[in-house]
Amino acid sequence: MKVAVIGLGVEGINAVRSLLNHGYAVYASDVNHDIELESDDNLDVDLGFHDFDKIENCDAVVLSPGLWHHHDFQKFKTSGKLLSDIITLERPQFTIGVTGTNGKTTTTMMISSILQKAGMKVLTGGNAGGGFKGYTEVILEAESSNYDILLVEVCDMTLDFCQNAFDFDLVVVTNIGRDHLEVHQSLENYLKSLAKFVKGKKLVLNQEDEIFTELIDETVKTHFFTKIPYELNLFGKFNLKNAGAAKKTAEILGISDEIIKRALKQFHVLPGRSAIIDFPHSKIVVGKTDNVDATVAVLEEAEFPVIILGTPRKGEICRLDIFREVSKRKSKIIAIFPGLDDTLEDAQKILEEENYKGKVLVLTDVDDVVKFALECSERYPNVFIGGNGQRKIIEITESLKEAISAK
Repeated sequence: MKVAVIGLGVEGINAVRSLLNHGYAVYASDVNHDIELESDDNLDVDLGFHDFDKIENCDAVVLSPGLWHHHDFQKFKTSGKLLSDIITLERPQFTIGVTGTNGKTTTTMMISSILQKAGMKVLTGGNAGGGFKGYTEVILEAESSNYDILLVEVCDMTLDFCQNAFDFDLVVVTNIGRDHLEVHQSLENYLKSLAKFVKGKKLVLNQEDEIFTELIDETVKTHFFTKIPYELNLFGKFNLKNAGAAKKTAEILGISDEIIKRALKQFHVLPGRSAIIDFPHSKIVVGKTDNVDATVAVLEEAEFPVIILGTPRKGEICRLDIFREVSKRKSKIIAIFPGLDDTLEDAQKILEEENYKGKVLVLTDVDDVVKFALECSERYPNVFIGGNGQRKIIEITESLKEAISAK
């Protein structure tokens, strides 16, 4: 069987890898030329164009989420040749989708941890950009073995794609915030897309979030969660809310409070997520906070005289609001480094526009960030490292942990 993968962004590249690993022949294409794929005897690649004859001759098609609404590829969505049409997931799998702006991955993994501790066989996966192997891997793996639960993290930019690819029994929405507005155009449009996604489903929502009113009208039944009342091995009050969402989901599935509490108390921070590194005279909080709401959630936990932030990709205008927000804080130093892209000038310009009165520094790479953070830990009680660039932030975290181990 040969599968065409159209679009080679992060999700598309992961789809190619998954298909090859599962023994499929693959034709892959993208209009961009600067894409690197490892060569394989079962892989045929066209860069700079899409060969529609080759696509038509394939047995199945994977259309990357970024091209889901592109007019050139609409015919494939109704052709019956999408991989998710051909590989129909066997029941009685109970399928859970976890979506929202922040906390998706942590909540997904908390749910997975609880269900596995309860003895269930759980397949967990989702958005390749969020650290999973991608949606194609979930579809292929779900066919290869019998699972009790299929648990999928759904990025807010892939709602329509996932609505087509999966049949969700329950949808968990962690929160709604200001991210990817270049795609949604507005928060109102995002809510409309989300309302369409959850229509006719059972839903888990934050009881304290009034913005969800529009969603409630679309669902079969709505369950509400609140933050859990006990401590976790995690940084931040926001994780108590993530845990509350996981707890409510487990309760719906009949898991006992004892198992839920034990699993959550044993849950540890995921790579790249906010964590505290204790130094002799200070604390460094480090973790990906790639939008303004995620950043605010951390900054509300303590005062940070030093804030170090990775910059977003070019064109991600709403993520630059992070720098507008931190300019209002009483920090003495804001240091910036190229996170996902070198948009340092954009960040500097915003700090100037906002009349930030502290010192602005530019750091060049991971080693530079680590060195500066360690120097600041000798002088200031709290240092925050966040922003964009999950891989770099993971590297920074590991280097800081090595530094504290050496002390």
